[in-house]
Amino acid sequence: MRTVVLEDIPALARGAAVLGTGGGGDPYIGALLAEATIREHGPISLAAVDDLDDDSVVLPVAMMGAPTVMVEKVPTIDQVSAAVETLAGYLGKKPTHIACIEAGGVNSTIPFVAAAQLGLPLVDGDFMGRAFPELQMVIPSLYGIRATPMTIMDEKGNRGVLDTISNRWAETLARSATIDMGCSAIVSLYAMDGEQARKSYVPGTLSACIDIGSAIQTAQKEHRDAVQAVVAAVGGRKLFAGKITDLERKTETGFARGIVTIAGFGGHEGAVMRLYIQNEILIAEIDGATEVTTPDLIMALDIETGEPITTESLRYGARIAVIASPADERWHTEEGIALVGPRYFGYDTEPVRV
Repeated sequence: MRTVVLEDIPALARGAAVLGTGGGGDPYIGALLAEATIREHGPISLAAVDDLDDDSVVLPVAMMGAPTVMVEKVPTIDQVSAAVETLAGYLGKKPTHIACIEAGGVNSTIPFVAAAQLGLPLVDGDFMGRAFPELQMVIPSLYGIRATPMTIMDEKGNRGVLDTISNRWAETLARSATIDMGCSAIVSLYAMDGEQARKSYVPGTLSACIDIGSAIQTAQKEHRDAVQAVVAAVGGRKLFAGKITDLERKTETGFARGIVTIAGFGGHEGAVMRLYIQNEILIAEIDGATEVTTPDLIMALDIETGEPITTESLRYGARIAVIASPADERWHTEEGIALVGPRYFGYDTEPVRV
């Protein structure tokens, strides 16, 4: 069992922002929350997915909403643990483990807050191996595991329990509640036992986040190419390098949506890349031709430092590198593509793999 200490959190936040493909919320905010709780309660134990007992009670927790709103509307520490405790009370079960829903930004660090406050181990894994914008877009959905009962809670103390007929309806109703709560809320959902977790989790993603973040830190310290260090750490490839010349971004229906235009340099002179965003980066085009699509991972990095850039932090004039890496193979099944492929998001294109 790996132990996460205070010094691991900056690397964890960096690596989570990389795997988050631009979404999952601001990693800096999540790191501050995790660091505060570890200072108060001590290190967090990471439990390997394969070591879970069949009768384990695993309760995931996450932040739901538009990342652009999360930057200014920070959750409270008590809000995080209360969402978990409310779900446990509704189920009438005592949780044995806290879990992470997505490997992305704030949603890889929010579970550390609950684990520290409740004195529970955190499962070293997640439901996606990346970040996606909707609640039903998780590998447990491919196994028929229910999202509900779920709890939703805002920073004022308003809370609710949803019990829906499908995971898609959980997304629809929770999204409406999140909008009423100011486009940002804490949710606890997909309660499961150890057998379900072993079957449906992507194992080792929190450790991977720490390793990816450490690779960035080491490359910076040794004055090596940090972008290439990230490419090696995620087993991917570099797609493009350039400067952002246009940025369309808006928040609607509880999502941050946009199109980023990048003029190439460094071997890509004269070419233009466009990134299509719905919280996460979903499609990368070069000169109008689709290069990579969801469900594979598309990530934006600072060209000089290798630091991951979330979609709400993309700025006109920024010099970035765009890299991509393969998703968990279960996302490339027929059922996985139906759930998170480009056509689901309204793009008229077949999936294109790294």
